[in-house]
Amino acid sequence: MIDLRLLREDPDRVRASQRARGEDVALVDSLLSADERRRSSGVRFDELRSEQKSLGKLIGKATGDEKAELLKRAGQLAADVKAADAERDAADTETQELLQRLGNLVHPDVPVGGEEDFVTLETHGEPRDFAAEGFEPRDHLELGQRLGAIDVERGAKVSGSRFYFLTGVGALLELALVNAAMAQATAAGFTPMLTPALVRPQSMAGTGFLGQAAQDVYHLANDDLYLVGTSEVALAAYHMDEIIDADRLPLRYAGFSPCFRREAGSHGKDTRGIFRVHQFDKVEMFSYVTPEESQEEHRRLLEWEKQWLTSLELPFRVIDVASGDLGASASRKFDCEAWIPTQGKYRELTSTSDCTEFQSRRLSIRVREGKQVRPLATLNGTLCAVPRTIVAILENHQQADGSVRVPEVLRPYLGGREVLEPVAE
Repeated sequence: MIDLRLLREDPDRVRASQRARGEDVALVDSLLSADERRRSSGVRFDELRSEQKSLGKLIGKATGDEKAELLKRAGQLAADVKAADAERDAADTETQELLQRLGNLVHPDVPVGGEEDFVTLETHGEPRDFAAEGFEPRDHLELGQRLGAIDVERGAKVSGSRFYFLTGVGALLELALVNAAMAQATAAGFTPMLTPALVRPQSMAGTGFLGQAAQDVYHLANDDLYLVGTSEVALAAYHMDEIIDADRLPLRYAGFSPCFRREAGSHGKDTRGIFRVHQFDKVEMFSYVTPEESQEEHRRLLEWEKQWLTSLELPFRVIDVASGDLGASASRKFDCEAWIPTQGKYRELTSTSDCTEFQSRRLSIRVREGKQVRPLATLNGTLCAVPRTIVAILENHQQADGSVRVPEVLRPYLGGREVLEPVAE
């Protein structure tokens, strides 16, 4: 959530942010009104309680008719205090509910617009010219089936559409990717974490995934637990309700977990293969820093993602995601999109978001600097979303005979394999 003081001091900035997101600008005025009622009712309650205490002292000293009159006033005052308390609580509840619906403030440098209004910041590598090499590229599913690596038919039989099995070298390729990604993160100073895939409502809401993203989340109603769509949720909530000393920052974690997404609204999109699925594994970077450091940390996370994709020898570009395509918690987001030959376009492989103080305020995570205690900043960055990375590797490193060349960075984790060979039918 944002700082209410900022809302009061600069409501036009908040309105502009809502407008850039394509969200309800009237929410800002409703929140301002509720906050004013909350503060005025709080003042009214304090005044009545003070009068009540003063009256109690007078009653103790009074006698006769004076005392009877004071007792009568005390009865009325007690009713007024109760009403003021109820009014204050109602206004506070309304304020908090409205505040929870408000997205993070969009960074002023973010391009304004929808999904297609991103700005390309840089491009790395050149897509292969398969025509010049004399063959038509196969898509990842055909390659995966030839390699005995992907089985979507049995995935659908067992669990339904958008589920799959990774088999043989497919399973080994996932493990290689996870181990290589964790090795890079550990070398960069991240603490490796294996995180829970089930979290409580306050963890999910605190990271901003029960607002606009709620339709994409699996909920276990009998247990009131949520399946995470990213280990970001568990890593953000890891220090919930804690105060962290400034000399411990930055704190950097690399979390590995299964992830679950309903893919609501994606009907008919990416139905072939394993690019858009309901369950997948992911290595996620997460940072806690002071608010002043968040923009620099955001750039560092992006550099680590670029380092990873470069090590996989993939052509990719970096985009500055437009305001209307940001998640509720993100102030700014960079995506790294790899070239997918059979689609003839770049597709998102990794992303990194600067969430500033938005999540820490919701989760009550603060930093202590001397005698001052204040919210800190949180950031996240996908290092390796496994299925999509497998898609990019298979398609970009395929050879004419249906084999796939293994990037050098993965060879130590694949028993020295340089090539993945098709298996017999």
